[in-house]
Amino acid sequence: MKKKLSLILMLAMAFTLALSACSSNSDQSEPVENSDTAKPIESTVPVKEMVDKMLTDIEQPNLMELDEEMVKQQYHLDLGLIEEYSVRIPMMNVKSNELSILKVKEEKDIPAVEEAVKQRAADIQKSFEQYLPDQYENAKNYKLVTKGNYILFVISEEADAFVNSFESFFTQQ
Repeated sequence: MKKKLSLILMLAMAFTLALSACSSNSDQSEPVENSDTAKPIESTVPVKEMVDKMLTDIEQPNLMELDEEMVKQQYHLDLGLIEEYSVRIPMMNVKSNELSILKVKEEKDIPAVEEAVKQRAADIQKSFEQYLPDQYENAKNYKLVTKGNYILFVISEEADAFVNSFESFFTQQ
């Protein structure tokens, strides 16, 4: 039953994406400004569920979820700026893979959160620079994607797949 429901949801998302791709204008590189008439970009899927789905669909080394205190330490981040989040790091320090989605409460705080994430990326790179060259290269190729008030940070050989999956959680309002 769960597999059927999951398949139906995936087909619905694919159908929605296909429709939105056909109806969107050709210049998608311009950011969408929030105005009085425009609705903010939102997802109906909670952040933790987004991450769980991504990790179900895209194979990764074993990752563990960080608690609030560890997120504050690792990301040098004021969690008062964050509405919801899910941060997953490797269980053992032999992989640089990491996956985080942070939903920022207020649009004005997005640059500060992005800077904290960039600092986290630099910290990971530094920890692998002299340790494991392949993981250092992996960490240097991280992705940081902002969609509305949501920020995706991913270090993975499959980073593009994570970005595509992340994008699939949003519909144009």
